[in-house]
Amino acid sequence: MIFGAFPLAEALGAVVAHSHRLAGRVLKKGAVLDEAALAALREAGRETVIAARFEPGDVAENEAAALLAEALDAPLLSAGRAGTGRVNLHADAAGLLLVDPARLDRINLIDESLTIATLRDASVVAARDMVATIKVIPFAVPGAVLAQVAAVLRDGPPPLALHPFRPLKVGLALSELPGLKESVTEGTIEATEARVRALGGSLLAPLRCPHAEAPIAAALRQLLAAGADLLLVAGASATVDRRDVGPAGVVRAGGRITHFGMPVDPGNLICLGELEGRPALVLPGCARSPKLNGIDFVLRRLFAGLPVGAAEVMRMGVGGLLKDTDARPLPRARAAGRPPAPSPALAPALAPAPAPSAPAASPAASPRRPVVAALVLAAGKSTRMAPYNKLLLADRAGKPMIARVVDNVLSSGARPVLVVTGHRAGDVRAALAGRPVGFVQADAYAEGLSASLKAGIAALPPEVSAAVICLGDMPLVTGRMLDRLLAAYDPDEGRSIVVPMHQGRIGNPILWDRRYFPEMLALSGDGGARGLLQRHLEQVAEVAMEEDAVLRDFDTVDSLATLPQRLRPADVAPG
Repeated sequence: MIFGAFPLAEALGAVVAHSHRLAGRVLKKGAVLDEAALAALREAGRETVIAARFEPGDVAENEAAALLAEALDAPLLSAGRAGTGRVNLHADAAGLLLVDPARLDRINLIDESLTIATLRDASVVAARDMVATIKVIPFAVPGAVLAQVAAVLRDGPPPLALHPFRPLKVGLALSELPGLKESVTEGTIEATEARVRALGGSLLAPLRCPHAEAPIAAALRQLLAAGADLLLVAGASATVDRRDVGPAGVVRAGGRITHFGMPVDPGNLICLGELEGRPALVLPGCARSPKLNGIDFVLRRLFAGLPVGAAEVMRMGVGGLLKDTDARPLPRARAAGRPPAPSPALAPALAPAPAPSAPAASPAASPRRPVVAALVLAAGKSTRMAPYNKLLLADRAGKPMIARVVDNVLSSGARPVLVVTGHRAGDVRAALAGRPVGFVQADAYAEGLSASLKAGIAALPPEVSAAVICLGDMPLVTGRMLDRLLAAYDPDEGRSIVVPMHQGRIGNPILWDRRYFPEMLALSGDGGARGLLQRHLEQVAEVAMEEDAVLRDFDTVDSLATLPQRLRPADVAPG
């Protein structure tokens, strides 16, 4: 690849290195210079342009990133579309991500032009979490470099592997001694159930017994009979030896102890065993606490179906020092309380996106993802469809249009979902009863679309990074389409506004980064936020849509006749 300042007469077909704001258009970084672009540059008085020209064998950045993503392919990992030389990999299910650092280092050391960044090894991820990002640094990569990467990847299994969590049934036996506070036992049950549920499992009814071998053994046998896939023993006192009361109870029940101790603090005194092919763990005292400790490391592997023997546990020392480190939100001495709960009006909408094919991971354990909210504007008076209210018209299945739109939004990864109401607010709320959405009332809805937009923007929680603005009369826009907008959003790459395009026309909904919220709050009238696009063209990312759904709203009686048959209101005829 040749990079430098080219005279315009020699720049045809080169890739422009920097964005140029020209009369009536923005020539964006990465665009291929055609005759029209060169003419616009000449008209602007430019004589040269900084650009990149490819040499024989060079592979363009997006193609190179896509090829690398394809080579990294592994079950339950999905690659997004390439843009500005980047492809992101996302998890298809909740589980444990294992990373081979040595093999990834081999790839990253091949050439400065190719980079792969991943989460840490043994990271807990939820469905749709980003687990890796591939970034091609220059505008093109020599084909020989890609060939070297392919050779490394052929030499063994994929360096990334996602092991989905299994819905295990967990049995908990709690031994007790005289004088043990009830709050201690209740706290142990609460912390254990939270851990199990966060990994997609279920806790059988806990069994209490005296702190002695025979009662513990009997409790374990009873839990086996109840269908436990995993057995836990929480002793009334700390286990100090593999022959102590808790481990002895496992052996008396017919099991065996395989390992005692682990290089993780807190969590040193865990005891591993098995009983009739099921893992049987005697928990350390720190398992009574909900804070991260060694038991979490073990449970994650067990729920992911990975072996947990002596060798695996003894390799947990690196990163095993958990006391007062950055691995925790706060040092132990100061981590006294939980964050405040969201307001009742928004609490249902703050639920994470559903993952029907797999259990969700604990929010606290998942890596931080940009929070992209969805605002559904449903406050208008529907004057163009008088005497009907378009949002409340039911289709052949009896579902109102606004319910159809909101269900589509809920099937996407956007959260929270807030519905802005105004005219006939009570009826709109009733049509959406039971759905995990929040409601925002736009008292000034009669002033136009901007009033609804401003009410919704003002109500977004502070953790929201961006919002996709959805119209309540566009029932053909699917959750899959919305997810494509979310996948294209990357403000660090200059994609802070994402618009859907169909055959050269901008549609709806449009995704806006938080940086534009102040400008939205200053809008007035019925024009919405589209006028802002011209101010920020260099930040606009276009997502091509094959379907015309993003262009089709339904705000007149005649327009209803163009809906698919199943979505047409049964009792409304065109005028």
